[in-house]
Amino acid sequence: MGMNPRKTSILIVDDEEGIRHGLSQLFRNEGFAVHAAADAEGAVLIAGSHGIDIALLDLRLKGGKSGLDLLATLHAGDPELPIIMVTGYGSIDSAIQAMKQGAADYILKPIENNALLDVVGKNLELARLRKDNEFLRSELLSKVYQHEIITRDPGFLALVERADRVKNSEATLLITGESGTGKEVLARYVHFTSDRRDGPFVGINCAAISETLLLSELFGHEKGAFTGATERHIGKFELADKGTLFLDEIGDMSASVQAKLLRVLEESAFERVGGVKRIAVDIRVVAATNRDLASMMKSGEFRSDLFYRIAIMDLKLPPLRERKADIPLLVEHFMRRYAEKYRKRVTCVSPEVSALWLDYGWPGNVRELQNAVNQAVLLCRGDSIDLDAIGASGRLPAAECADGFDPGAYSSLKDLSQAASCHYEKIMIAAVLERVGGNRSQAARELDVTRKTLAEKMEKYGIGRA
Repeated sequence: MGMNPRKTSILIVDDEEGIRHGLSQLFRNEGFAVHAAADAEGAVLIAGSHGIDIALLDLRLKGGKSGLDLLATLHAGDPELPIIMVTGYGSIDSAIQAMKQGAADYILKPIENNALLDVVGKNLELARLRKDNEFLRSELLSKVYQHEIITRDPGFLALVERADRVKNSEATLLITGESGTGKEVLARYVHFTSDRRDGPFVGINCAAISETLLLSELFGHEKGAFTGATERHIGKFELADKGTLFLDEIGDMSASVQAKLLRVLEESAFERVGGVKRIAVDIRVVAATNRDLASMMKSGEFRSDLFYRIAIMDLKLPPLRERKADIPLLVEHFMRRYAEKYRKRVTCVSPEVSALWLDYGWPGNVRELQNAVNQAVLLCRGDSIDLDAIGASGRLPAAECADGFDPGAYSSLKDLSQAASCHYEKIMIAAVLERVGGNRSQAARELDVTRKTLAEKMEKYGIGRA
């Protein structure tokens, strides 16, 4: 029998019983695990014996310790705990002092329930992003992004050096290149090695969702802003405050979204969908696309004023076929990663497979190579990736995808490689879809592709047809 997920817990500290009761009921109705205390001493005991996700403290408490004293005590025990101070209009200066001492936010009395839930929700999401980014940063900096994007190619090294020169500026970056060349990798490198590294890295694929949903995802929406908007939603711009917002596939934005994005970039402020309040943000924007924006501007598909606003620095990534000297480096890197992931002692690649992979054009670029090594390590029987480990071929895409894959039917290694790739890719996609019960979004995440790419491959291989 599975365990129930732990509820988000909130600590409410107020010396007025009526307020404690009302706030406790509000958050219980929202699904929180609620812990309440009338004074600092009780709050410290609760925090020491329960896992608290967020705290709501009245600035003025009766008894020995004030709200500021309690703030300091709680932060000493858990520096990452988001703490929201509650205060009257006449104590705003004290609330600001609390912010300087580490409070995440403050809210004024009389408390408006929706405003309070909004503040709590935003700070919980920011705390989650900080935790995610802390884990991600340690993983990335130790493996890929610690000044070591995997390359020895002079042109690519020069491009990284250009990125290093501007990463601490406010300049908006545009990263271009074919699909799979590593545009998001470079965006993360810029963030995690810049002076914004302690802020959130928030990404969104602009091609993966509809126009209406994209507006909501970017800017957030107010409750009731459109059909189905049953509660307030915090958008990516707001979540990326003090950090980096990565806009992937920006060339797929509709004209109306482009216009709204341009306005936000120019003003560094926006309103949620259905809202009137202006929200100011401090973010660094990195955009990416595999489309030809110059041609799109000529045809009127992409706004020239937006292009010149986002392309203050244009970094064009070369395809893998133009940096073949990096293939052995990347293979070694991915082989070690997946050998560790699958707990297998795979330590080398046979000369036949190395020659095959070096000779191939890799239209899917680094992402395709990564997937090839992933599958090869998974299927490897010994310590060396050989032709058997890659289906007597190479995990390469093919135009011909017969279900009855017969290695003896091919006269060249290249044709064999292409057919085997298709065969094993179809098997992998079908297996993942079966494991996740047909959930395409989850399958796409596990396969590290977009839903659109997954749908195209399913159509190509006839997966899911009646």
